[in-house]
Amino acid sequence: MRYDLVIFDNDGVLVDSEPISNTILAQYLSELGHPTTYEDSLRDYMGAAVHRVHDLVRERSGQELPADFDETLHQRVFSAFERELTPVAGAEDVLGKLTAEGVSYCVASSGSHERIRVGHRKTGLDQWFEEEWIFSSEDVGKGKPAPDLFLHAAERMGVSPDRCAVVEDSPLGVQAAQAAGMDVYAYTAMTSSERLAGANAYFFDMGQLLELLR
Repeated sequence: MRYDLVIFDNDGVLVDSEPISNTILAQYLSELGHPTTYEDSLRDYMGAAVHRVHDLVRERSGQELPADFDETLHQRVFSAFERELTPVAGAEDVLGKLTAEGVSYCVASSGSHERIRVGHRKTGLDQWFEEEWIFSSEDVGKGKPAPDLFLHAAERMGVSPDRCAVVEDSPLGVQAAQAAGMDVYAYTAMTSSERLAGANAYFFDMGQLLELLR
């Protein structure tokens, strides 16, 4: 393995949450008078922390979202996770092989700690992550595309950025990894390689990842 640490994004990379969460986000924004399609949500918000939703709505409409927007959105998303969420196909196998090979890994997500834990618990991925291997945009001042989250994760895991590989599926995540000076491997199951420009390599099947990292 060429790397000392593999940093995984969570939504869409470990748990198959993007279709669920973006459907709900688009519906909720539309309810509030900000017409948004599922495709709009994927384009504008996939891989982002929730503050980006507030920022873009304010920028485009001059209006503020309700004070309870985050809480209501999270409740709707978590309820749907409990009903529908599954792990990304092949993700658990990758984690098992990294563990067997003694390669360190962690998760660095734009989602909240609660969102990460709900998703991992529902899908059974919680067995693969110690508490200290989980990092959220809540831990830093800026979410992706800023490099802060990935740099924070590397520092806490005791690994230099140039020895880290990031696994991402969103343009914002790819940009953040690049800004952090890390190699980035783009998972294209939901996002085209064109939108993930600049990654070191692209893969459609999680079973391809380990060979790319060698």
